[in-house]
Amino acid sequence: MSEMISLQIKRKDAGKIKNGFPLLRKEAIVNPHVLKKEGQLLRLVTESGEFLGTGYYGKQNKGYGWVLTTNEREKIDESFFINKLSQALAYRSSFFQNLSTTAFRVFNGEGDGIGGLTIEYFEGYYVINWYSEGIYAFKDLILSALKKVVQYKGLYEKKRFDQQGQYIEDDDFVDGERAQFPLIIKENDVNFATYLNDGAMVGIFLDQRNVRECIKEHYAKNKTVLNLFSYTGAFSVSAAVGGASKTTSVDVANRSLSKTIEQFNINQLDHEAHDIIVEDVFHYFKYAKRKEFTYDLVILDPPSFARSKKFRFSVAKDYQKLLEDTIDLTNDNGVIVASTNYSGFDMKKFKTFIDGAFKAKGERYKILEEYKLPKDFKTNPHFKEGNYLKVVFIQKA
Repeated sequence: MSEMISLQIKRKDAGKIKNGFPLLRKEAIVNPHVLKKEGQLLRLVTESGEFLGTGYYGKQNKGYGWVLTTNEREKIDESFFINKLSQALAYRSSFFQNLSTTAFRVFNGEGDGIGGLTIEYFEGYYVINWYSEGIYAFKDLILSALKKVVQYKGLYEKKRFDQQGQYIEDDDFVDGERAQFPLIIKENDVNFATYLNDGAMVGIFLDQRNVRECIKEHYAKNKTVLNLFSYTGAFSVSAAVGGASKTTSVDVANRSLSKTIEQFNINQLDHEAHDIIVEDVFHYFKYAKRKEFTYDLVILDPPSFARSKKFRFSVAKDYQKLLEDTIDLTNDNGVIVASTNYSGFDMKKFKTFIDGAFKAKGERYKILEEYKLPKDFKTNPHFKEGNYLKVVFIQKA
């Protein structure tokens, strides 16, 4: 590691860092000109020179780096990473014992004390996500520490720090034995096909585990289900396993068809009994309204930002309109699962979109249940935007 440099923090943010806020905001830095190379260790001090903590320089869309410790005597070495990883693994010990679920998050960035780094477990394999060049500079130390605290079949990585924080295309295999793909994992006894070296995504978003289980156990039986922005159809498969009479999956990506068929097949479900539609969701709304299609359960989990040939979508600006269109396709007493992983607003704000959409449509509603991140996605209570997932089950009254 390069020599530690001194980074001055403005008074307002100094107080927040003392109280456990982990992010180094660009606006908080007095002397940003000293930041030369990502991965630099930073001695964080007040404008008068008082020690605040040790961090590292790593640019993400969220900020310029992360605080690693507020203990002046704590060194950032292999022992530091062994300690953080060991604590994270102990916190999730029950997940390793659970035979019905074989994929979960084992390290969740700032929630486990190292912003910019997440690690997920898939049936004996670990996938490391590096979110900045800064954290990637610690790769050798972190890999060495990981090898000392876990047994693994193989290690994979995702480098997510290209321009605009995009994934860097690469063969993501790092160590051990290569997995045979699809790698079948279990989630609450439902099978899912995953691909650990096929681009940025692996085939399932683990943060929605509890929501899928809830749909399977309590909402799907004998219901018609519409899954919008369906990706590989994980919600649809969970609903089908739960006894849905029919699911309809809609996603604009061509590969969503083959990926969704695969998810049905590995659960011994007849994919031909369900509709899998490759179409822009916004076009599908128009088509479904024209055909007067309606559904008992609609799952609405769009990306934070989306762009197709004719439409641009942003959760912050357009979610309410999207929900209005969804209400039109929902049967009376039907349920909408409204979800977003956008960290720019909280649950309170999200509920104003829900309220606004139903009022615009002149419809009444009842909130049945709410979900945030599951236990393995540990969060830092001083960093609210880290607890990004918001899911609300809404009944159209």
